[in-house]
Amino acid sequence: MGVVVAFNAIEDMRRGRVQVVRASEPGPGLSVVEAGGSAHAVVWPGSGAEQRSMHLITLDPGGRTVDLSHESECVYHVSRGSGTMVDLDAEESYEAITGSMFLIEPGTSYQFTAGTEGAVILGGPCPPDPALYAHIGD
Repeated sequence: MGVVVAFNAIEDMRRGRVQVVRASEPGPGLSVVEAGGSAHAVVWPGSGAEQRSMHLITLDPGGRTVDLSHESECVYHVSRGSGTMVDLDAEESYEAITGSMFLIEPGTSYQFTAGTEGAVILGGPCPPDPALYAHIGD
């Protein structure tokens, strides 16, 4: 996948501290996919990020994430494919099609499931959830 993510606050850009990260060169694997797919950190504390995380989640047809919940809000973009995003607390499902964005409130339990064509999802908690990276460096 050729997604290029440029990040940092405007103040950081003024100071010349902008970093370009290529999703085609993802970081460490994350244990957030339950079945059919993979997830990798792209922007995370190990890459120097303090206020934002971004993960590349690739789900095979019918693949799904584990049940997720974070103390901070999350934002996700469905970059390719389709499926559903389930708010497990409210027991509500939302259609996730290419171009969809989801803002998930702090403390909400949720799960993504891919449709018949699979899905590529880019996003994560803001600020980062340290529990997602606890296994790295073991």
